[in-house]
Formats: sequence, C-alpha cells, structure tokens
Amino acid sequence: MPAAGNRKFHLNAFLMNAGHHDAAWRHPRTQPERATDLKYFQELARTAERGKLDSLFLADGLALWGKVRHNVLGGFEPITLLSALAAVTERIGLIATASTTFNEPFHVARKFASLDHISGGRAGWNIVTSSSLDEARNFGLDEHLEHSLRYSRAREFVDVATKLWDSWEDEAPVIDRASGIYADTGRIHQLGHVGEFFRVQGPLNVQRSPQGYPLLVQAGSSEDGKEFAAQYAEAVFTAQQTLADGQTFYKDLKSRLARYGRAPEDVKILPGICPIIGDTEARARELEEELTALQIPEYGLAQLSNMVGVDLTGLPLDGPLPDLPDERAINGNKSRFTLVAELARRDGLNLRQLIARLGGGRGHRVFAGAPEQIADQLEEWFTQDAADGFNIMPPFLPGGLADFVDLVVPILQRRGLFRTEYTGRTLRDHYGLPRPANRLAARV
Repeated sequence: MPAAGNRKFHLNAFLMNAGHHDAAWRHPRTQPERATDLKYFQELARTAERGKLDSLFLADGLALWGKVRHNVLGGFEPITLLSALAAVTERIGLIATASTTFNEPFHVARKFASLDHISGGRAGWNIVTSSSLDEARNFGLDEHLEHSLRYSRAREFVDVATKLWDSWEDEAPVIDRASGIYADTGRIHQLGHVGEFFRVQGPLNVQRSPQGYPLLVQAGSSEDGKEFAAQYAEAVFTAQQTLADGQTFYKDLKSRLARYGRAPEDVKILPGICPIIGDTEARARELEEELTALQIPEYGLAQLSNMVGVDLTGLPLDGPLPDLPDERAINGNKSRFTLVAELARRDGLNLRQLIARLGGGRGHRVFAGAPEQIADQLEEWFTQDAADGFNIMPPFLPGGLADFVDLVVPILQRRGLFRTEYTGRTLRDHYGLPRPANRLAARV
C-alpha cells in the first residue's frame, strides 16, 4: 500500500501489568509477580521509547476492577509511576487517566502540572468520567451519578483545570535577587470560579508548565463522549471492530469540531488494537489459541456482565447472549455496551465465543498475524480515514511490546508512515499540536 503523503502515524503504548489479554498472566512469557516492580515498568517505558513511540499510557480506576482472584489487578497509582518513568526516559510522552467524577480540579491540575515539569513537557491527561458503581461506593455514594450529569461535571472540571494552568503567566517568575522579588504578582491570577459543581479561588500553587496544558486525551465514544471530545480532546482513544465502524466514528467526530472553532487536525483519533504477533500467521494464531485456552470462564463472564449491565452468572457458556436493555438504560460505559452487543449479534457469538473474542482487548480490535500483516492492517485504517494513529495494546508483556517495537515499527518506518527519530521534545510536539495560549493573561 502507498504511504499517505507526508502524514505519519501517532503510536501510543497502552501498558497494563502482565498485558491486555485477560489470561496473559498465566502464560510463561509474562512476569505477573512484577506488577508493583518499578524496574519492570521502567524497562517497558524504555522499550516504547526505543521504538520512537509518541507516548505510553496508564489507565486507572478508583476501585479494584474485576475478579482479582483470576487476574493481575491493582497496582501503582499512575501519576506517581509516570513521575518515576520520567526519570529514565527523555522523549516519550507520559499519559495517565484521572477521573473528573471523583476528583477535584485543583488536585488534578496540580498533579499534571507537576508531572509536566518533572518530565520536561511530556505529560498527558486521559479525561474520564468514572462509570463503575464500585468507584461511587468508595466515595460515599450508594448510587452512581447519572451519565449526562457526569459529563456536565466533566466540562466544568476541565474548564477549571485549564484556568488553573493559566493562573501563572510564563513571565510571572522574575527571580530578581537584587530587589528581592521572585514573582510578578500582577502576572499571577485568581480564578474566582463559582459554578454548578465547583468553587475554586486559585491561583494554582505550581508555576506554568512547559506545555502550558498537558495533552488532553479522551476515551468515551457515547454521544456525550463524542461531543465532549469535539470540544476539549486533542487525542481520542477509541474502540471499533471493523474498518467501516472506524471510518464512521472518524467522520462523525471530525465533523463535530467546526462548531467549537476547531480544525480536523486539532484532534488525533487513535483506535485501540491488540496485535498478536508471530513470525508467521500460523504462529500468531497458535499464540492466540494458547492465550484463549488459558482463559478462566468465571472471570470472562464477570467482565462481560459488567460490560452489558446484566448478570450472566450461571448461564450456559454455549448459549447465546440474553436479551439486553436499551442503551439508554445503561448508566455505565454506553459505547462499550453497544460495541459488545453489536459484536455478538453481527458474528452470532455464544457466550464462550464472546468471552474469547473480548479476552485480548475488552472490545478493542484483536488481530493475529505476521509483522507485515499487522503493518498492513494499520496502514489500511490510516489511509482509509479510520485513524490518525493507534493505541497499541500488547496482549502480553514484556514480549508483546518488544515484538511490536522490533518487528512492526521498522516496517512502518520503511513505508514512510512513522518517524525514525524524535524531532520534538514535548508530547505536544510529537502530536503536532501547539502550546495553548494563556487565556487569563489576555484579560490583563
């Protein structure tokens, strides 16, 4: 396939303990005992940087997800971990999830500004609205906030956070030893924010960071999520199973940008893909079958129950997915509910088959093949207007990431689709995005 002009992929490595396949920890090529070993994650970060990837990403939740009896769950708080990874890397971006539902804007703004300083301008914030009832119960609630209300809170949250990052102008620290003046307080601004959800005086107690704002990332694909992304996001992590679905999402989201005064290139869309890589297609299929054979049905059924909002416990694995509620009745992750329901219907999958299909990517696309075949798939989505890049989800770690970096990335480089060297220093440089202007400075 020909390269798409001068456009280049954006590649993010989504790291998850032993890997993304829910049975990865049982495979002999993984190291589940290292889930809280800093050196393990430092090795992964250096591998991703060796491949010249734009960024690495750590997801997060505010509860113990899933059945820990049957998977490697839990581990480091991501911003703490990324601060440690910043010390052993130089160029790769560092993205972490932080919820707008069970945090306060001041806390989040302070943490990401600190990470941006520590890393020299490589921080990114994956903005999420928490969707789990278990999370709500860890913060004094018996029921979860309603879906649209969570997004209303998220909009105000991001507005406040960006104002806090703007509360220090770049020129505020004058550091005049002779006069005894460290900062020009005329360039440090209070917010005086009073809104529906937050009252924040400001200013932030961290100087303006190298990027101004961290890269703003978003991952929800519901109607509320897409509208939120169109207004605020600069990169979008998304999940589609087919090229046609990817093209539909891509066109839909890009078409929403104009009403917020934004151009198509202002937002980079990165579908998730779990690449199972073998020297040959046959070996990749064997590896996929090895991982599937290690799955624990009880775990997969619990995961599936959470995705569709229906308790599937005790149902026969060789039977069909039962009738599901309408998406409007789902107060959790609406887009993932719809994706899973359509996957089961389109491919006629029973519960056992559906658990197997979801094992590697939890709804993200899984593709098994030789390195050239993986590269072909990525190039097709990129050149056919379904992606600006990809969220790479290694099925097992550390080998799955090393395989992608050492076997697939060189093919993409030879095809002119991916960088051979970093040309910028910051995460915004990697994604081709400008440093935001300071909105509060403009009113002085």
